[in-house]
Amino acid sequence: MTLLQVLSVSKSFDTTHVLRDITFHVDEGETVCLLGPSGCGKTTLLRIIAGLETVDSGQVLLDGQPLGEVPVHQRGFGLMFQDYALFPHKDVEANVAFGLRMQGLPSVQIHAAVSETLDLVGLEDYGRRRVYDLSGGEQQRVALARSLAPRPRLLMLDEPLGSLDRALREELMSELRAILRRVGVTAIYVTHDQQEAFAVADRVAIMDRGCIVQQGTPQAVYRHPASTWVAQFLGLANLLPGRAEAIASGAIQETSALMVETALGRFALKAKGGVSAGQDVTVLIHPEAARLQTDCPDEDSIPFEGIVQECSFRGGHYRLGVHHRSGQDLTFDLITEAVRLPSPGEPIALALRPTAISLLVESNS
Repeated sequence: MTLLQVLSVSKSFDTTHVLRDITFHVDEGETVCLLGPSGCGKTTLLRIIAGLETVDSGQVLLDGQPLGEVPVHQRGFGLMFQDYALFPHKDVEANVAFGLRMQGLPSVQIHAAVSETLDLVGLEDYGRRRVYDLSGGEQQRVALARSLAPRPRLLMLDEPLGSLDRALREELMSELRAILRRVGVTAIYVTHDQQEAFAVADRVAIMDRGCIVQQGTPQAVYRHPASTWVAQFLGLANLLPGRAEAIASGAIQETSALMVETALGRFALKAKGGVSAGQDVTVLIHPEAARLQTDCPDEDSIPFEGIVQECSFRGGHYRLGVHHRSGQDLTFDLITEAVRLPSPGEPIALALRPTAISLLVESNS
């Protein structure tokens, strides 16, 4: 069931258009991530939903009812920000209890809710600790507990892991998703980091210059970006210009196979939506597409040969940069048990998996 709807919301500050006709929804118990670069409008959109900003046009609905005239404190929403905004003069228990005391709940009920929530975030013995004695990760958990303790209808998180180092962020991403699922809270999560978004969200809405340019599950967005801009924003750099060649005459129907001519050769791909013969397209080769030819017995694989430019060990895989004779440079994340890989300057023979190659057709709008 849909909890929140954002319908055709636009917002400007002076002459700067910050949001343009934004429409999306959030279902009960779902975590939706607003993902985009700095300045794309995602925090402004979050503030509009919270009631901290007003819209120029459009509306926000909760359970089908407009929120425009509902004050911030009556919306029943929880907010968690990057800087945590904890009270340094209060201990952990007092910080977590703040929202509950604002609701005027009895002390016994507050104490039980605080204890339950601290246990949920892995801080069951931290109630009397001083905030400034905690690590960054522990402070993040306290801020999350404070946001969850009043059991909000909607939890909004604005770059909650942004101030943490990469190792701690990796650790907390999975924990955060597990906690949100365990509580069953509906959440909107704002970040500029695609790995963070994919780890936490059920659905992702990618924003660029005040517009939502693609929505979908993390898997669908990664596998089939809607444009070259989305692919590049997601860190997918192996983009090749190509031209569609119809197998049959006329337009190619949805999910039909077609040949695409590129600088690397001809690829047999599946087209989603109508693609006409002679149409310019973009071929996306995902970084995990490549295997050594000796490791890839798949008869459908596409042979690819080039000169190694970079070969570095990254733990679970090798980062491999390869120069093709066409002048095209590609980067792969290669998983192999080979004892030795070619060094920079040496030739390499790879096989590309067709299932890790996508066709992008740019919109004319």
